[in-house]
Amino acid sequence: MGIETIEADDLDVESVLGSAVERREDPSLITGEAEYTDDIQRPNMAHMSVLRSQYGHATINGVDTSDAEAMDGVIGVYTADDLDVPGEVPTGWLLDSLKTPAHPLLAGETARYQGDGIAVAVAEERYIASDAVDAIDVDYDRRDAVTDPKEAVNEGAPVVHDDLDDNTAFDWEIGDADETDAAFDEAAHTAEIDLTNQRLIPNAMEPRATVAEYKPGTEELEVHMTSQNPHLHRQLMSGVLDVPEHKLHIVAPNVGGGFGNKIGHYPDEALASWCAKETERPVKWTATRSESYLTGTHGRDHVTHGELAMDEKGVITGMRVKTYAGMGAYLSTFAPAVPTYLYGTLLSGQYDIPAIHCNVVGAFTNSAPVDAYRGAGRPEALYAVERMITLGAREMGMDPAEFRRQNFVPSDDFPHQTPVAVEYDSGDYEPALDKALEAVGYDDLRERQEELREEGRYLGIGFSSYIEACGLAPSELAGQLGAQAGLWESGLVRVHPTGKVTAFCGTSGHGQGHETTYAQIVSDELGIPYDDIEIVEGDTDEIPQGMGTYGSRSAAVGGSALATSSQKVVEKAKKIAAHQLEASEEDIEFENGEFAVAGAPERSMHIQDVAAQSYLAHDMPDGIEPGLEETSFYDPDNFVFPFGTHIAVVEVDPDTGEIEFENYVAVDDVGPQINPKIVEGQVHGGVAQGIGQALYEGAEYDDNAQLVTGSMQDYTVPKAEHIPTMETDSTVTPSPHNPLGVKGVGEAGTIAAPQAVVNAVTDALQPFDVDHIDMPLTGEAVWRAVNDAPDAGAEGGDEAIADGSGIDEDGGEN
Repeated sequence: MGIETIEADDLDVESVLGSAVERREDPSLITGEAEYTDDIQRPNMAHMSVLRSQYGHATINGVDTSDAEAMDGVIGVYTADDLDVPGEVPTGWLLDSLKTPAHPLLAGETARYQGDGIAVAVAEERYIASDAVDAIDVDYDRRDAVTDPKEAVNEGAPVVHDDLDDNTAFDWEIGDADETDAAFDEAAHTAEIDLTNQRLIPNAMEPRATVAEYKPGTEELEVHMTSQNPHLHRQLMSGVLDVPEHKLHIVAPNVGGGFGNKIGHYPDEALASWCAKETERPVKWTATRSESYLTGTHGRDHVTHGELAMDEKGVITGMRVKTYAGMGAYLSTFAPAVPTYLYGTLLSGQYDIPAIHCNVVGAFTNSAPVDAYRGAGRPEALYAVERMITLGAREMGMDPAEFRRQNFVPSDDFPHQTPVAVEYDSGDYEPALDKALEAVGYDDLRERQEELREEGRYLGIGFSSYIEACGLAPSELAGQLGAQAGLWESGLVRVHPTGKVTAFCGTSGHGQGHETTYAQIVSDELGIPYDDIEIVEGDTDEIPQGMGTYGSRSAAVGGSALATSSQKVVEKAKKIAAHQLEASEEDIEFENGEFAVAGAPERSMHIQDVAAQSYLAHDMPDGIEPGLEETSFYDPDNFVFPFGTHIAVVEVDPDTGEIEFENYVAVDDVGPQINPKIVEGQVHGGVAQGIGQALYEGAEYDDNAQLVTGSMQDYTVPKAEHIPTMETDSTVTPSPHNPLGVKGVGEAGTIAAPQAVVNAVTDALQPFDVDHIDMPLTGEAVWRAVNDAPDAGAEGGDEAIADGSGIDEDGGEN
């Protein structure tokens, strides 16, 4: 049963925080009143289109633009030789061993992946610009290519960057190798796995888009764009285009989803901005869906070998992981952090593992760059961990739930220092597991599983006890790890003379519900009605500074910045109220927006009345300036670590490979919930994406580095009918590292779901000795796993298992 929403009219300041108030964003979004970047129109606006390499790897001998330039309506056609910019696309996270080859805005001599930009056309109409691009003639010499990250670092592999000796972008490790080796030498039992965490293509509702406008009179460049972090885009684009930062205005209007795909700096937004300055006309560029598939940053792309060491009782003593991580042809903005510090540091999972060692080799490949995708490193880590944990339980002959319970970090061992650098803030893992077990009726389910097997039906129960790191911090630590930016957040809270409030935050929401949850936070802190509070994000001229929205950081860092500023407002208002009420500040009590003299509640003053007096400034205490607004730059002491247990229950038909969900239960602990309905929605969306990876999605390149899943006809995005009904619940373990105690929820479902589903399918197929199937678990993949198993057909007793008569050539059911 879902959580019922509350209308704003039914709220009061005493109950606003933690209430399932309806999202205030939704009316404009669902009625079409919301303005997205592509909706923006400017007088005399031109349109840009990009010519992209048709090859995955090729030498560019020449580019002939003459036919395109001669077309009616074409304003200009530009190649790499025409760009007079000093900068290239920057890398925003550095590692000690990192190689950082140049990433030009347009490829000049070499195209390194299909979709690499070669030229741009600017025209009066969008379709004229597109036709002009088609008229450009490029003389290519196709070269050998490589797309598999493990093969890419082998000797003799085609080298992506001619100025590098090989394709190794970095060779990184974390943990104690000697201690971990000793744990394996002494282990009574071990389990191991080879797995692929496949490359994924983000599918936000809105593709990337830009409207750039140069104003010669003021030498200002205003850029509306689909951004998850406008201030960071301003900073990076300033260096690329050589435009002073104070002359560059970035605005993120309504943004139709991001999932990490709109964090990084791409060539395209900078090219549109350069063209606007070059032509002195507003220029719009909107990616097509196929263009997004080719050029937007992809996610995941890991090839991993993992090992687990256990003593004779099944207590985990060590873990070893070796991963080859595909980076694509170039390093995207935060790409080096994703398979290293956002991956290796989570390999302890929820478990008390004394020794861990992880080695990650980053590989350049002839494919689209890889960067953060919902979860960013943590889904990859927890997938590897939870698959190993499941195999460890199988090796020990233990129930998978009890094996997990036995190895959980004890609830009295927090904060918990892991052997892979991070210290978990707070946790209590057993209650979430117990709630999930109760919700699925675990004991009865196991009995029914045995009964159904006697009937030739195969039920599977899959566990995922996950942990996540959110709100990467503090900035000092991030800097030590290689971040080229601080990871604080700003919040400005302004109480107007009428008592209404505008709160500005440096995050940049794109579907998460910030306008609702942030207003709830400020209302709770100030005691001012929720409807009297406006939230502003996404505009570099409005916000003091900001670091954006990604990594489930908005509530823990952005929300805490607003809470801190609100508390500062209350402290200033308290001084003014004490003066107005002719009482000492120590005697003033504050509750639900009301300042009152202790012991004399009739002597009181509401904070909105204090605001009016602060702007009149007729009777102010000594040393207090007029006005009522405060700013905070909040830098947390540590990450926050949400966690939970998800359980998937499926039935698998080994004759066809078909998988049918019977149940999906998600019990998450994200700390105190600002808005339970929004939390529930985030879990639903995250689980849907995780199931998409588990069963349907996967980017594939052929041997020539051609993307063969370049459209929705070839890349399966799950539909509503593919997503099971979910039962959600929660436990609450506050974080000690921020004033709200909150953790993060935006990526939880995506981190938890893939391994829950894969564990469920392999559990169902235990009678066939199927221990692992790489994602996506298509019907064909499942059918082949059953047929390739050592005892194929022995348990099922069906000729279809032996001869394949149950499926057609494409793996579908006949």
